[in-house]
Amino acid sequence: MNKHDIIVREKMFANDAMSRWLGIEINFIELGTCSLKMTVRKEMLNGFGIAHGGITYSLADSALAFASNSHGVQCVSIETSISHTKTVKHNDVLTAIAKELSLSNKIAVYDVIVTNQHQETVALFKGTVYRTKKSWIE
Repeated sequence: MNKHDIIVREKMFANDAMSRWLGIEINFIELGTCSLKMTVRKEMLNGFGIAHGGITYSLADSALAFASNSHGVQCVSIETSISHTKTVKHNDVLTAIAKELSLSNKIAVYDVIVTNQHQETVALFKGTVYRTKKSWIE
């Protein structure tokens, strides 16, 4: 873990109400990658009794945020997409792993794979971020 990882973990997560509401736990953050985990709660289910698609999307989006900001530069998403590949149910434990595919001064691209507790892929997410000139280090 480097100083950027610690700053992202502390500063970003402290101000990230959505990730905290989701119950996200940070497994690890390293340069350009991270792993997050959460459990699907009853209030996250839709009218079909399965997890609302926004739940896996939000988990993957948070993974994108933590991975892209791990370099110490503040990043914001500019394009994202998701494919839901398997039904997610109440009490499923989801893990999102984000990996950097491309990094430049202004743009970075990431893949995020979301799996359940059986290591089955439940969603595939791709995100592009804009790298601002703002640093997380003061």
